[in-house]
Amino acid sequence: MQATSYTYDPETRSGSVLLDDGTPLPFGSAAFDAGGLRLLRPGQRVRIEVEGAGESRRITLITLQTF
Repeated sequence: MQATSYTYDPETRSGSVLLDDGTPLPFGSAAFDAGGLRLLRPGQRVRIEVEGAGESRRITLITLQTF
């Protein structure tokens, strides 16, 4: 699934993305670390993997989207 990075805190290595429908979805340091990223800027296109549904949906992996 693709999304756009929205917020990122380098101290906690967590933040949020906006799904293509505008829905914000937070991610924690585990998802950030799993993707091997070092930095994330607002507005970057990312690829995410999620698990769960509805309110329990969470991001398990976040990486940069490459074309």
